Amino acid sequence: MSCNNLRLGVNIDHVATVRNARGGAYPDPLRAAKLAEEAGADGITAHLREDRRHISDADIDGLMDVLTVPLNFEMAATEEMQKIALRHKPHAVCIVPEKREERTTEGGLEVAREENRLAHYIAPLRDAGCRVSIFIAADRAQIEAAHRIGAEVIELHTGAYCDAHAEGRLDERDRELESLREMSALARSLGLEVHAGHGLTYDTVKPIAAFPEVMELNIGHFLIGEAIFRGMTPAIEEMRRLMDEARA
Repeated sequence: MSCNNLRLGVNIDHVATVRNARGGAYPDPLRAAKLAEEAGADGITAHLREDRRHISDADIDGLMDVLTVPLNFEMAATEEMQKIALRHKPHAVCIVPEKREERTTEGGLEVAREENRLAHYIAPLRDAGCRVSIFIAADRAQIEAAHRIGAEVIELHTGAYCDAHAEGRLDERDRELESLREMSALARSLGLEVHAGHGLTYDTVKPIAAFPEVMELNIGHFLIGEAIFRGMTPAIEEMRRLMDEARA
């Protein structure tokens, strides 16, 4: 891990997306995970969706066998996913919202309205030794609810900030960035560890990486896309360089 304590988690979901387009064995997400490790990733993230559109159960089995860095297991708050997580006991589980019709995760989890259910849902995961993270918008009510239910970590959804940047809506981008900054500080003041991710690119990562409260960034789709042109190792090394530069 970098000496500045900002970790990089590499999400390998979309290696599996490419594999599944042909229904074969290649490209192999496990190979991508090992390359990411060698390139300096501090952890690997994989989202086992209910519809298994990219990562498969066998991929999770394999990752648990081969990884030497922590696995961050993204999952919906369903009974099936809880059973899978309790069987594997990954280093971390990140509870995310999930809809079958969405292309990708569209927003943060609604914690405030489901506080009682989610508190009971995550308790066995914590008892099993998994660090529980909640993927949420930069919203005070959601952060405070995540704290009350016993989550140890929150991951702030950076998608709105990244979308505004990409579409040239600079005033909105700056407002989103300021909200992320304020809510990172709030979460840390409550004793929560702060992570961030979704949509981050070389162009958008540095302002988020500069937040002193943020301890981990999880980045996937952009890095897998960039790897087509640069290769996996150079793509990850460049992201690591930008993160370190921002943090310094």
